Amino acid sequence: MAEEEAAPEAGAQKSQVNGDASLLGSADASSTSPLRLSRRRWAILLLFSSYSLCNAFQWIEYSIISNIFMKFYGVGAFSIDWLSMSYMFAYVPLLFPVAWLLDKKGLRVIALSGSALNCLGAWLKTASVGPDLFGVTVLGQVVCSVAQVFILGMPSQIASVWFGSHEVSTACSLGVFGNQLGIAVGFLLPPVLVPNVDDLQLLAQHISIMFYGTACVATVLFILVAIVFRKEPPMPPSHAQAVIRAIPPAQYSYKESIIHLLQNRNFMLLVTAYGLNTGAFYSLSTLLNRMVILHFPGEEVNAGRIGLTITVSGMVGALICGLWLDRSKTYKQTTLLVYIMSLAGLLTYTFTLSLGHLWIVFVTAGTLGFFMTGYLPLGFEFAVELTYPESEGTSSGLLNVSAQIFGIIFTISHGQIIEKFGTLSGNLFLCTFLFLGTIITAFIKADLRRQKANLEALQSSPADNSLQTDYDTAYQTFKPPPPIHVQ
Repeated sequence: MAEEEAAPEAGAQKSQVNGDASLLGSADASSTSPLRLSRRRWAILLLFSSYSLCNAFQWIEYSIISNIFMKFYGVGAFSIDWLSMSYMFAYVPLLFPVAWLLDKKGLRVIALSGSALNCLGAWLKTASVGPDLFGVTVLGQVVCSVAQVFILGMPSQIASVWFGSHEVSTACSLGVFGNQLGIAVGFLLPPVLVPNVDDLQLLAQHISIMFYGTACVATVLFILVAIVFRKEPPMPPSHAQAVIRAIPPAQYSYKESIIHLLQNRNFMLLVTAYGLNTGAFYSLSTLLNRMVILHFPGEEVNAGRIGLTITVSGMVGALICGLWLDRSKTYKQTTLLVYIMSLAGLLTYTFTLSLGHLWIVFVTAGTLGFFMTGYLPLGFEFAVELTYPESEGTSSGLLNVSAQIFGIIFTISHGQIIEKFGTLSGNLFLCTFLFLGTIITAFIKADLRRQKANLEALQSSPADNSLQTDYDTAYQTFKPPPPIHVQ
């Protein structure tokens, strides 16, 4: 595979600020750092999305047929819920060590670690096919949950390191797309592969087929990652990335980077809002089987199809949002609108679930998924804009920590409320927090630092546009530059 493809030359006129060529043109950050787009970037993104898909499938494969696994292993509902929540528990304490490793070693080491652990966890599960082997399946799921720490926050990092500024939001959306497709497949396949039969020996055979199939796929993906994945392209794909590459290692402090992020008011508001929205999505996904079975007994397969509808419509929403951001750069407005629609979608789903018509549930669940899942890449990209030039992996990681914490709280609380008061009360509980998240989002200021860095690089003359000057302005002072008005 060819390593790189030279981008066309272009002028630095103001009218070209939003064009493809302008960010790859003659207004380079320095004469010694030309901007190039690597052809390998699409293979990197596809491969990442694939092993992210495999890991997401393993997250939801138990929950969507929770009643079947409860019968097979002879455990309670909370034990099966814990298999899903293990992903959330593992992420919080492991984020900072993994983010530090990402800063020190780069994307290739992180990709190899994530795909290897995902493969190991899948093979451990193949040894757990027995009613008395629940502990082994827990171990396999815990290993997969550790793998997730190396995966979940990577879309924005891969997009920034490998893609030009005119395609970075779309690339991030496609990275999230893989994870959501994995959840979709996790909703669809387990109810088909593992039917609800009473014969435990026959049930063990069906579970074994699912586990071995997953393990084989995970192994192939790990081998491909070892062959294809690279730390970074030979040349930076954007002016913003060129500035980051110019940061002297001696001047970079991971601790100071974390402090900068925690002191960034707009970013911390986004962290809270993102956690509320995504935590609610995790809770809905984990408890979907239980909610559907309460209203439509015996409809395990349709429960999976409803989950599939949520995630597939969400993937469409994520892709549309990414394309829109690349064209409009309206991060704040788009994020707020999608958040409001997520709240409206959950309210509609809540009040139609008990009507007794499955087709209505499919429609409302699809609408909910379009906006709630479509919000995920918006949060990642908005965070990168608010925190530039800090590491995309660290900012995305903090978003995901918030999501995991709220996911744990919401899943446990939501499950208990459903058990005692029913699905209406449980879903209204989530609606309350989505309303709070909408209010918080409205107070976030659209301080788009990465966009400003690219605009300033284009509008500066080559003589005044050294990488070190840009770094001193953007990183050491860590103050947003004055607004730039483009006619």
